[in-house]
Amino acid sequence: MKPIKLLLSLFIMSVFLTSCFVEDPHYIEEPQYTLEDVLSDYEIWYVNIHKKSGVKNLPFLSNAFTLSFVNGRLYANNNLVGFGTSGSDSGRQIGTYNTSTGSLQVNHFKEGAYVFEVTELGNGVIELYNKYDDVSYVLEGNSFANFDWDKIFYENIEYFLQEYDVWAKTSTSTEGEVNDFDYENFLSFTPDDITNFYSSQSEVGTNIANLDWSYKGSYSVADYTNEDYLKELTLYYSDGDSEVFELFIDTDQEIELYHINSGTTYYFEGLGFIQYKKKSSTVQKARKRTKVKRVQKVRTSKI
Repeated sequence: MKPIKLLLSLFIMSVFLTSCFVEDPHYIEEPQYTLEDVLSDYEIWYVNIHKKSGVKNLPFLSNAFTLSFVNGRLYANNNLVGFGTSGSDSGRQIGTYNTSTGSLQVNHFKEGAYVFEVTELGNGVIELYNKYDDVSYVLEGNSFANFDWDKIFYENIEYFLQEYDVWAKTSTSTEGEVNDFDYENFLSFTPDDITNFYSSQSEVGTNIANLDWSYKGSYSVADYTNEDYLKELTLYYSDGDSEVFELFIDTDQEIELYHINSGTTYYFEGLGFIQYKKKSSTVQKARKRTKVKRVQKVRTSKI
């Protein structure tokens, strides 16, 4: 009789379990939203250096304007020139990443391994926090189709000016009064910081190596209220003089400087493109992207 009792018990238990399952026919297990889902939700992430927190700098993040996370491969754009011309530019691969532990583990090809805690701040914005160096970076997610490439140029215009050895004057408008800047034909904005510039009155067409940098000084860039695609550039010469311009970007190789006091517009072309990519290169060591604090101004009408 014992075997029969055992079979009967098993039968009753199976009926009970089946009835329990049937009682909740609407139960559906919710899919888990992973860190990989968060990172891959956007095709390109803008590294907003102006929202960085912490004293230390992680070079691969501080030097990058954008990052993209694609199937375990990490891509970055370290230059603005050529940026976005294809409409879908993730940049070059700089390493690999893994999210299986719930944190972001990055293995940079040259700088080694980093671990980040990732926090969603909302509206496609995340924060990467590195506990070891006590530093955090804010990334803003975008699709290639909706990414405002021009705005990124203007937000980082000091670094854009550094991406050519020289800016050579190509033409001058017929409008405007005669002024001292009429005779300056070359400008250079050094990558060692975002404050130094050099100016030359060498003849148009002079080889870069033979330019006479007779003038030098510091410069500043100011924002105009409610003008995302226009900046004010002031050159402070070492002799005490200064020149103020409205700065426009025509292309990633051409800029306009509108001289406010005289009403003259000068057109410059970038020569000697500098590619910032190799940590071992001299240029890369000199280039350091940090927070930029700008004065806010109200734009006055052109003369």
